[in-house]
Amino acid sequence: MALEITDANFDELVLKSDKPVLVDFWAEWCGPCRMVGPVVEEIAKEYDGQAVVGKVNVDNNPGISMKFGIRNIPALLFFKGGEIVDKQIGAVPKSVLTEKLAKQLA
Repeated sequence: MALEITDANFDELVLKSDKPVLVDFWAEWCGPCRMVGPVVEEIAKEYDGQAVVGKVNVDNNPGISMKFGIRNIPALLFFKGGEIVDKQIGAVPKSVLTEKLAKQLA
């Protein structure tokens, strides 16, 4: 299951991770976010142990959202070594996300 990432645990779970990290910025009122949500959960299961997959509710965690300039959701950011290495804005097929994540594992 995707981790719940918050303003409080972001540094620990994302920036200090020794694995690649996929973070889904979303909100309950966002239609496309509801389409991406189940895909992110599937990726979390498939990459368990290889990568960290988490979700940030932008309404509850404005600090992280502002820090990374999140204006459109869903926004999926890929981190490696504490840095953003890739991103995807909007709902896309699962294959697009797994391909981006696989690149970080290579």
